Amino acid sequence: MKKLKCSNMEPHFYNVEINWENTRKGIVCSPELNKENGVCIEVATPPEFSKGIKGIWSPEHLFVASISGCLMTTFLAIAENSTLEFTSFACKSTGKLDMMEGKLMISEILLKPTVVISNEQYREKAIRIIKKAEDACLISHSVKSKISMEITIEVKPYLIENR
Repeated sequence: MKKLKCSNMEPHFYNVEINWENTRKGIVCSPELNKENGVCIEVATPPEFSKGIKGIWSPEHLFVASISGCLMTTFLAIAENSTLEFTSFACKSTGKLDMMEGKLMISEILLKPTVVISNEQYREKAIRIIKKAEDACLISHSVKSKISMEITIEVKPYLIENR
């Protein structure tokens, strides 16, 4: 598989369509994804706002999810290229909606990635790769929000079953 070189990469475009359904709710899809397989997402005003709807993805949730998702996919690529042995990656994320200079915005995002490794010897390498992923995340580069991270590395040795 040929690697893409970022410095001379051609522009890419990501298309999204949103259609109002009713009340404060719509359906967001992408023509690049397969609509027939249920890839579309319901999106609505969050319940904190007037006529907001509980239990449906909001633009605010999707915004925070895009940064968290970018951290994960960038981590996975760097970990693979660095041959980091790990057994799982998870990331809890929180976005803070605040009034800044008279406008509502997601002012801060806290990412809490957890990487599980099987051997203590991989701890520093895992931390370096998470930090490198944070620094390389293209979505994070594209937003004004302050992004911070609290990294957790767990060591869980492989269990070898007696056979």
